[in-house]
Amino acid sequence: MFEIIFLGTSAAAPSVDRGLSASLVLYRDQRFLIDCGEGTQRQLLRSGMGFRKLDKVLLTHGHLDHILGLGGLASTFSRWESISSLSIFGGQWALQRVEDLMNVVLRGDEVDIEIDLVSIRPGVIWEDGTMRLSAFSVSHRGPGCFGYAFEVKSRRPFLAEEAERLGVPSGPERRLLVNGQPITLADGRVVQPDQVLGDEIPGVKLVHVGDAGRTEGLEGACADADALIIEATYVSGEEEMANRFGHLTARQAAELAVRARVKNLFLVHISRRYGEWQILREARAIFPNTIVPRDLDRYRITTEGVEKVEE
Repeated sequence: MFEIIFLGTSAAAPSVDRGLSASLVLYRDQRFLIDCGEGTQRQLLRSGMGFRKLDKVLLTHGHLDHILGLGGLASTFSRWESISSLSIFGGQWALQRVEDLMNVVLRGDEVDIEIDLVSIRPGVIWEDGTMRLSAFSVSHRGPGCFGYAFEVKSRRPFLAEEAERLGVPSGPERRLLVNGQPITLADGRVVQPDQVLGDEIPGVKLVHVGDAGRTEGLEGACADADALIIEATYVSGEEEMANRFGHLTARQAAELAVRARVKNLFLVHISRRYGEWQILREARAIFPNTIVPRDLDRYRITTEGVEKVEE
C-alpha cells in the first residue's frame, strides 16, 4: 500500500487554491518527496506530515517551478537539525541547477547539512526488501526528465495448512521455504518451496510522470499501474499551445491511461485558465476513473483501488 499527499497541483505559477508542484509518497516508514516547488515546506506543515524522516527528494526535471522550494527546505532542515542529510535524485541538468541554488543557500558555517546529489538513469534507483523504485525517461522541455514507478514486489503466500500436512515444523525450515530454498525433513523427505507457496500475488504499483510533452513511449512504464499521476496542463482545442510548451491535454493523459491499462488516473499541473470541471469532463469522457486532486488531498493506493483519506 502507498499513500500520496498532493502538496502542490498548479502549473507554472501558483493560484489562490493551488501551489506549485510537489507530492509526498508514503510507504511504510519511508517518505519520498516528488518535486519541491516554492512553498512546499509550508504545505508539508499544513498536511500534518512535517519534516520527520523526509530525506529523499525525486526531481522530475529542473524547471524552477519544480525545484525552488529546495532552498528553503534545506535551510530549515539544517537550522532545526531535523535532518542531517538529504538525498536529491534527478537528471544531470536538474541537479546542476539545484547545486547552483544550494551554493547560495548553504553558504557559511552556520548551515550544516549533507546534500547528496544523485544523478540517475533509467532503471532501479532505490529498493528494499519489499519495494522497488525505478526511474524512466520522459519527454519534456530540456534534457534529463524522468518519471518514477513505485512497485511493491510480488509475493507468494505461505500455505500454512499445506506445511502442516507435510509435517514442516515451525521455525527456520519455514523461513527457508519462503526464501525459495528446499528443506529436508527428519524422516528424509525433501520439501520444495512450490509445495508450500501459493500463486504469485502482484504488488501495488504507483507511477508518477509529472510534466510531459508527449505520451508515446510511456505505456511500458505505466502499464497496469494501480494509479498514474500525470499532468493535464491544457484541454483539447489548445493542442498547438500544449505542443509548443511541451505539455499535455487532459485528453492525451486519459488516452495514455487507456492504452496502459491503468486502474486510476490523477491529473495534476492544472493551469489557472481552467476550472477543475473542465479537466474532469474531458478526461472522464475517455477514462472514467479520473481524479483531479486538490492541494492537501490524501489518497491510499492499493490493488483494490484508491481511497481518499479524510482528516
